[in-house]
Amino acid sequence: MMLVPSLITLSAALVAVFFSTNTNEEMIKIAATGLAGLFAILSLILLPWPIKLTLVMLPFLSDRISGFKFLGSR
Repeated sequence: MMLVPSLITLSAALVAVFFSTNTNEEMIKIAATGLAGLFAILSLILLPWPIKLTLVMLPFLSDRISGFKFLGSR
């Protein structure tokens, strides 16, 4: 049941990003950006291991897929 805390921290990060982009105050932007980064890191820590494994495998799979040549193109 690690998914619920991960979703809570991810939603908090999204709210912080929203405040960071929609405010004109410098201190609020700095604080919201810092909180967004902190909550994003926490959500990655709290993710279940199958999702972490998928995130780790995506760059390798995308490199392998983009390496294919279709219909003999160079």
